[in-house]
Amino acid sequence: MRRSRGFSREFFSKKRTSEWVELLEKAGVPNGPINDIAQVFAEPQVKARGVRIELEHPVAGPLPMVASPMRFSATPVEYRAAPPLLGQHTDEVLRMLKKSDAEIARLRAEGVI
Repeated sequence: MRRSRGFSREFFSKKRTSEWVELLEKAGVPNGPINDIAQVFAEPQVKARGVRIELEHPVAGPLPMVASPMRFSATPVEYRAAPPLLGQHTDEVLRMLKKSDAEIARLRAEGVI
């Protein structure tokens, strides 16, 4: 049985990511870089598709987010609000579940919510 040659971090760090991508592509090996967030949003296709959006958050201020990948010509996706604060809609959800104000107050007093 042949032992496979192990490749270390030092081996791969001898070339830049772009060099490895080029070498692997020439060899016919499917590949792609693992990008950090900044690299992802710098990609021309990501920019062209408008993947990065920004919504105003009540605590964090302008909040960068990822847009929906779906594009509908007749019904475009609308971005109305940033993600809610923790517990922001708890009372509304509990009222939809037919909980009374007294029950909600009891749950809050007991530390359940």
